[in-house]
Amino acid sequence: MTWNIPNILTTLRLIAAPCLAVMFLYFTRPYADWFALILFVLAAITDWIDGHLARSWKQETKLGAMLDPIADKAMVVIALMVIVGYSSMSPWLVLPATVILFREVFVSGLREFLGDTAGTLKVTQIAKWKTTMQMVAIAVLFSNGVFEHYYRVATLGMDDAMINVILEGQAEDILGLNWKWTGMIWTGRIGLWLLWFAAALTLMSGVDYFRKSIPYLKDDA
Repeated sequence: MTWNIPNILTTLRLIAAPCLAVMFLYFTRPYADWFALILFVLAAITDWIDGHLARSWKQETKLGAMLDPIADKAMVVIALMVIVGYSSMSPWLVLPATVILFREVFVSGLREFLGDTAGTLKVTQIAKWKTTMQMVAIAVLFSNGVFEHYYRVATLGMDDAMINVILEGQAEDILGLNWKWTGMIWTGRIGLWLLWFAAALTLMSGVDYFRKSIPYLKDDA
């Protein structure tokens, strides 16, 4: 095994993955949302940095090639579990998350089955796009949790009529309900749109990998 800066960054990203869930066990909201958002964004940035450094410094190793996709999958899977768990199981969120989780498990199992020939399943451009889209969508959804918490706290004790009066500008918005409401609504919508788009790319990349693996799945005559 070769330990260099790119591999260390990848390892740190792998260690950070379970910390996303731990944040919600030991911190109250919105601190947990903030910490998870910051941790996820930093991890996503290191995903680009470690790959860039490995190529620029010619430090691409077998260890890095193994750890990098594992770290990516761990971050995405754990983050989606946390988000779905705090979403009251909304079907609009559960469905794309299920597609993504199914594909990740399927492709991982496919690679394991292929063994030594798994190297023929090179990372495709669409697979890179789906990873990027997954991370952007998840970051937006984590930020939605931040906006939602602040909005819920600000409207605590208010009835719907009072909230509507403030949002319609008929009363002074002392607590900043408008920007909290707008942030909550739009991060929720954009996050869902991006997640569905990511799910579509994820499904396409999974089908592509399966198609390329078919010659290695045929029984010998």
